[in-house]
Order: sequence, then C-alpha cells, then structure tokens
Amino acid sequence: MADGAPTATKTGAKSGARSSARKRRKPAGEALGTDAREATAPLREAGAAAAKPPAGPGPAPTTAPTSPPTLAEVLQDQSPESLQALSRNLAEAMTKANTAFSTAFQDQTQDGKSAMADPFQVNATLNTAWSSIAQQPETLRDAHGSLWKRYQDIWNDHARRIAEGFETAEAPAEASRDKRFRDPEWRTNPGYSLMRETYLATAKFITDLVEHAEGLDEQTKRKASFFVKQAVDAASPSNFLFTNPAALRATIQSRGENLIRGAAQLTEDLKRGGGVLAIKQTDLDAFTVGENIATTPGKVVFRNRLIELIQYTPTTKTTFEVPLLIFPPWINKFYIMDLQPKNSLIAWLVGQGHTVFVASWVNPDAELAQLGFEDYMREGVFAAVEVVQKAASVERMNTVGYCIGGTLLATTLAYMAKTGDRRIQSATFFAAQTDFKLAGELLVFADDPAINYVAERIDQHGGFLDAQAMADTFNALRANDLVWNYVVDNYYMGNKPPPFDLLYWNSDQTRMPKTLHLFYLQKMYRDNALAEGKLTIDGVKIDLGNVTIPIYMQSSKEDHIAPFPSVYRGAKLFGGPVNFLMAGSGHIAGVINHPDAKKYQHWVNAALPDTVEEWQAGAVERPGSWWPDWHAWLAGISGKQVPARDPAKGPYPVLADAPGTYVKIKSAG
Repeated sequence: MADGAPTATKTGAKSGARSSARKRRKPAGEALGTDAREATAPLREAGAAAAKPPAGPGPAPTTAPTSPPTLAEVLQDQSPESLQALSRNLAEAMTKANTAFSTAFQDQTQDGKSAMADPFQVNATLNTAWSSIAQQPETLRDAHGSLWKRYQDIWNDHARRIAEGFETAEAPAEASRDKRFRDPEWRTNPGYSLMRETYLATAKFITDLVEHAEGLDEQTKRKASFFVKQAVDAASPSNFLFTNPAALRATIQSRGENLIRGAAQLTEDLKRGGGVLAIKQTDLDAFTVGENIATTPGKVVFRNRLIELIQYTPTTKTTFEVPLLIFPPWINKFYIMDLQPKNSLIAWLVGQGHTVFVASWVNPDAELAQLGFEDYMREGVFAAVEVVQKAASVERMNTVGYCIGGTLLATTLAYMAKTGDRRIQSATFFAAQTDFKLAGELLVFADDPAINYVAERIDQHGGFLDAQAMADTFNALRANDLVWNYVVDNYYMGNKPPPFDLLYWNSDQTRMPKTLHLFYLQKMYRDNALAEGKLTIDGVKIDLGNVTIPIYMQSSKEDHIAPFPSVYRGAKLFGGPVNFLMAGSGHIAGVINHPDAKKYQHWVNAALPDTVEEWQAGAVERPGSWWPDWHAWLAGISGKQVPARDPAKGPYPVLADAPGTYVKIKSAG
C-alpha cells in the first residue's frame, strides 16, 4: 500500500503466515539490490572474493538467508493509487526509451557512415547450417524425439512438484547454477520454473543441432555455433521485463521508477556511443588513471610516437642484475597489470627485486594509420630494448609478452635469431598465441567477409578501428555476462553499475591502426602464417624454431581468447627449452592472480609431450597463484644482486611520472 499502510486481507492462518513472512524479509529495495547484484556478476572470472569469517575462537556467526517477497505478495500489497503511479511511470519510461532509440537512429544515419547489411554473413551461414541439418533426417528425428521427451519430463516434474506444494518441493539440482535464473521465483513459481526449464531445453536442442551438424566446413560450423548461441542467449526469458521476476518485482514495488532511471541510463549510453549502445559496465567517474588506479611509482624515461617506456622505482636496496622488460597488448592498456596495490603484478615484481620496465603503447589516431607490424617491432620492441640496455647498463635482458604483445615478441625473437641479435636472453608469455589454428571464437571475426567489414569500418573512421568495435567484439564473446547482465541490471532494475577497477580497465579500450590490425587479422588469425612458417618481416622469413632462448609460457584453463590448447600448440614451435604452465580461471584473472589473494590454482609439468592432453595427464595441481613458480624460474636466470636502479637518477631524463601520458589518451569512439 502507499505510505506503508497495511493491506486489508481476509483473516486466517494462511493470511497471517503470509503477513508474518513479509515482516521477516528485508525491505524491498535492499533485498532487490542485493539480489540483483549477485545475479549479475560482471565477469565470471573476476568475481569478488568470498568474505572471510571473523578471526577469533568460536564458530562464525551465521545470518539466516532472506528472500524477496513473491510476485503474488507484491501485487497484493498494491493500492489503486500505486497502480496508477505505475501506469504513469511505465508510459513515461516507454516515451523516454523510444525517444532515445529515435535519436540514436538519427545519429547513425546522419554521420555519413554506411553500414553493411550483414557484414558477418549471418544469414548465409545459418542457411548453410540448416540446409546441412535438413539433409540428416535421422539425426533431426532423434533430436526432436529427445526434445519432446525432455519436455515431457519437465511437465511431469512440475506436476509432481505442484502436487507436493511447489514452494517446498525439491527443485532440480541444476536450477540454481545459471545465475540468470538466481531469483527464487524461478524455482518457487510454477509458471516461471516451467518457462526456465523449457527455455533451457530448447536452447540445448538448437545449439546441439548445429554443434553436431555434418558436412560443414570448420569455419562455417564455428560461425553458425557462435551466431546461434548469440540468438539463444538473447532469447532468454531473463532478458525481458515481464518474464524476469526480479525486474517485474522491482517495477511493481517502485511503481515503475526503476524503468525511468533505466531509460535515462539507456539514453546516456546511446549518446556516449554516438547512436550505438555503449553499455556502461562500471562507474566511469570512480577511477582516475594515476590517482586511484595504476599508481605504482615509476618514471617515463623514453618516448617516441609509439611507446612510452616506464621504469619503475625500486622498493628493495638491491635488485637482480638482469632487468625485466614487459610488452603488454596494445588492444588494451597496460594497467591491467597495475590496477591496485593489492593485485598489482608490476608492484609485486618490483617487490621481488626486479628492475621492471613496461612499454606503454600510444592510443593511435588517424596520423598513425599506416603503422604496421614491422613498425611496432622496430619502434616498440627494438626501441625499448635499446633504452633498457643503457638505462640498466646491461647487454641482455629478460622479457615478457602479454596476449598480442606476446605474439609481437615471439615474432621479434625469431627475427632477432635470424639476424644474430642476442640482446634478449629469455621470454615469458602471458596468454599469448603463436599458433592460431585453435584460437577459439575470435576466429569467427577473421574470415574474408569479416575482415572486409573491419577494413570498411576502419576507412569510415579515418584509418583506425574505433575502440567501441573492439569492446563490442569482446563483449559478444561473453554476452550473458557483459551484455545481457547489464541490460537487466542497468535498464530494467534501474541500478547504476558500481565501481570496479577491472571493468573500468575493460571499458578503457584503445583504437587500432589500419595496417597493423588488418595484418594481424589476416596473417595471424586467418592464415596462421606465424605457425606455418609463411610469415616474412622486413625481408626476413620468420621461423620460431630458430628461437632457442629459455621460455616460460603461461596459459589459463578457462581462457576464451587464448585457449590453453592453442597456447600449447604454440609452445611446441620454439627451438629451445619451454616451461609450460596452466593457471586456473580465464584470460584476465588467470594471469592477474596475486599470491596474497590465495585464489585458484595452477598446474605444472616439466615435460612438453606431443599433445596438450598428454601434458594435462602428467601435470601436478598446486594451490594458489602461479607467480611464485614463475619468479623462481626468473630468479634463476636474472643474475646476481646489484644496487637498486633509481630511474630518477639514471642516464635518461625523466619525461613524466608513471603511468605516463599515453595511457591517459581516451578513445572517442
């Protein structure tokens, strides 16, 4: 009721019990906020650590779990006045949303940038897949039979649970595993439960049909599976207001004010994306690079048009003689390795006694559109190596390549081996691929139609791939977590995304210069030229077998961008000793896992057998971070202890404090 007035109900035990249950629950807003946040964890691999029990003797105090009121109870509590307010707010929210979409459409049609109707050939791919499936009548018949049997089992199970009292009957074990359906109503309301189970059964039927289709080439099947999964994920009942119980409950309880807030946020996101939906995943005003993120002390000691080289200030009296030079990916910014002191890889390495240098790539604009892979090798890797030699007074150094930075480093090492350049004495690779045959879902965007679309989009933006395109690509790989999660939480629930350093970094995307990016897509992903010995750089044929320096290669078990079987194939290409390790978690959390967090695990195996399956069979699991294992390997090849090197007193003048200026260049789309 409005103003908190009690609802007049019939007397009786049933009514009293329901009223008592409502009193025991949290206030609606608090309950909804907590439930929504838990149900929409921003990244599966980067969830918050579980709260630790308080120190001291005795058992930890327990808190009885609370549940939000049921939809029936919420509806029962509404007065005519509140329903009228709900109706008005629904109309206002719909008007605001329609205006936002209309404005976005005008923005897209007035910017002079045409859009290809079907740049990734979705229709052609799915038509080919369905035609292939239609030619397998026995497989199709069996699949339909299995689906209808599953439907029958669902109906029978629901009939049993209704007979037993649906709210108290035991739900299927898998019901609570999918966080899209974490709200209690999906389990305790027969209609929502039936909807969920039917959707999941149908989704599995459709995806399995494509997965087991015969007669499709590898790329067509990969694309069809990806597109079907996108459609199936989008069709989830959790993604629609009136079939999402948490969103519907919030709408009724707040009289639609949540939707007005959501429409305002939708308008803001469309405006920020220039007519394209740029979903806000975190509070973009909560972080400032160099102030409360990327704060490890250091100095910029070199700058050219492509990189700033940062030398970090030592925190130990002595350091290893051999310095460590890190090349991060240029698709993102380097401070993924320096988010906060508690999880900073850079700060941890400095604390272990390493002289750490990091190449911070510029966020390129149209003036750098023609820079290619060779330029990144010469003005990136070679320029940094030369500066490190002089800054640290050494002839040789250890190096790290992260993701695409590792692909560049590996290529450069092969070039150096062929030309007799021995300035790099070891290489570590984080989630880096050198063989792209098993590169996962990103291969969907690396055939000729996709590359042609990317080239057209680059030309429309004046010679670079806009940052939003990269963000959209990576978000699509985890659409449930990085797209639909926020559609529900931001636009339906009306919640503002909370501050999260990792998601701030994820939103701080960079642009890609045309020549470099097309080379990478064509030569690495499409042609797999690096692994197959078909790559030539500046007239030198690249052969990773010529690289004989010690290599430490890290992969992550759940990495969807650099899958560990793909990374393992690359490990087999080098001509020297390779120490391969697999960490728990994914592309980010698998790499950035501070030992103090005591999270995840890693697997080690000194052998490097023919297949990754053999490697896994012989691997030993160890708890926690893999960083100490790497440091032990690194320490063994880093020489004696020498007086710590202060970048402020080195041979190069200080150009800026860390994290420098290049990392602060924002992308305007």
